[in-house]
Amino acid sequence: MRTVQTEVLVIGGGATGAGIIRDLAMRGFDAILVEKRDLTHGTTGRYHGLLHSGGRYAVKDPKAAVECIEENRILRRIMPHCLEDTGGFFVVTPWDDPDFGDTFMEGCRKAGIPVEEISVAQMLREEPLLNPNISRCFRVPDAAADSFLATRLNAESAREYGAHIWTYHEVRDLMMDGQRVIGAVCHDLVRDEEVRIYADMVVNAAGAWAGKIAAMAGLDVHITPGKGVMVAINHRVLNTVVNRCKMPSDGDIIVPIHTVAVIGTTDVKVSDPEHFAIEPWEIELMLDEGEKLVPGVKNMRILRAWAGVRPLYQETKAVDTRDITRAYTLLDHETRDGVSGIITMTGGKWTTYRQMAQVTVDRVCEKFGVQRECRTHLEPLPGAEKHGGYHWLGARFADVERRQAYGDLICECELATREDVERAIVQGDAKTIDDIRRMVRLGMGPCQGGFCTFRAVGLLHRLRHPDVEDANAALRDFLQERWKGLLPILWGQQLRQERLDELIYLSVLNVDHLPGPKATPLAPVMYDPPTGEEPQARV
Repeated sequence: MRTVQTEVLVIGGGATGAGIIRDLAMRGFDAILVEKRDLTHGTTGRYHGLLHSGGRYAVKDPKAAVECIEENRILRRIMPHCLEDTGGFFVVTPWDDPDFGDTFMEGCRKAGIPVEEISVAQMLREEPLLNPNISRCFRVPDAAADSFLATRLNAESAREYGAHIWTYHEVRDLMMDGQRVIGAVCHDLVRDEEVRIYADMVVNAAGAWAGKIAAMAGLDVHITPGKGVMVAINHRVLNTVVNRCKMPSDGDIIVPIHTVAVIGTTDVKVSDPEHFAIEPWEIELMLDEGEKLVPGVKNMRILRAWAGVRPLYQETKAVDTRDITRAYTLLDHETRDGVSGIITMTGGKWTTYRQMAQVTVDRVCEKFGVQRECRTHLEPLPGAEKHGGYHWLGARFADVERRQAYGDLICECELATREDVERAIVQGDAKTIDDIRRMVRLGMGPCQGGFCTFRAVGLLHRLRHPDVEDANAALRDFLQERWKGLLPILWGQQLRQERLDELIYLSVLNVDHLPGPKATPLAPVMYDPPTGEEPQARV
């Protein structure tokens, strides 16, 4: 058993945790971050990829709207290479109240969000596939965000300042000395050993899992996990983020992100952030609502479905999870519960992660009795200056042309080259094929890993030299990870693709009967079987 001492232990490797560890390291703290899987394993890696302008909350949640536009401007400065400046439309469809547009504009102005109404003709010139019966359109500074890359670069920056990032370290218990938290007992899933981390302060940034972590210290932190289901279309039906101009609801947004477009989301309360089902009605609802924005979208090829869980926090009980604020909350358990040595940051949006980190580390400084200024809003993330601007659709293709790497493609769908994959394995320290996916988008295109998975396993074996049995198990883990998102949308072209993938892996390669265990301890958590029932509140 290893024993380690640090000043600050951060629990959670999503956007918030990565932002906090970067801020801590930049202010000179000795800090360790632990995450039970890879970075972005939780909610950060399972959302639609929107950089909020704040428009979605301008009417219903003005505080969250102000936070979003403030951070929108900062993130555009410090991480332009993680963003695609798509712009955003809020549109009034025939199913929406036309008068809401005036309320929306007033809310935007109060929150400081730049907004202008443009003609429907102009809207259709920019986005010809939008519903021609849309009656009003408002332009706001929404954008698309690569949350995988942004989180990884926050961690990279933190390491450069001396922080330690330990993935696949699951917190099993918090250590107490009376009414003070003094550290955590973690399990290293890769080495299969226990690690005790003693810390002067523990920061609970575990998102939807924050309530479970707090409970280890006897604390009651009521997190309402709000499940959001999304579906990805196999191409960019839109190049602008498009929202319905109404109060936030299900299926009212389409986000173009990299090579696909995402329709989202539902919002259903679940009891466990790790175990839930994707129900058929949720897929149908996404497509029905998407059809109102882009007629014909139901007949397009759907790549996969997935779900993330929002960490919604409210002290008082709420029935409808959309009634809970999207703003964030910092809980000082010393003043709230009489338990020192631990604070919890929860709620919020991906867009506000940096501000959440700043507020958290300000409180850490206050606890330690030191004054150290935040600089995360001033210093760009690694690579920003070299990249020279926003990400743009076609940038990967241009890079392949520049490098003349046509013959070195491992993933043809997402243009991931051999060099990209090898860098992810060696420099990125990928533990699984799914880790490689998050770094280079391997297997995220139309074939969903059909032709790149066995190539990636081959590279992993050549560079890491694992036992053949372990390489086979890693292959099976990734196929299961891809399969769980395909199961809810199996029809049309994607069903044909899945049958081809099945023939490649189960018939030709006989993957199910290769030597080795069926799965590793790092295997994905599968979705629960659907019940076919809608929640009572929706009936």
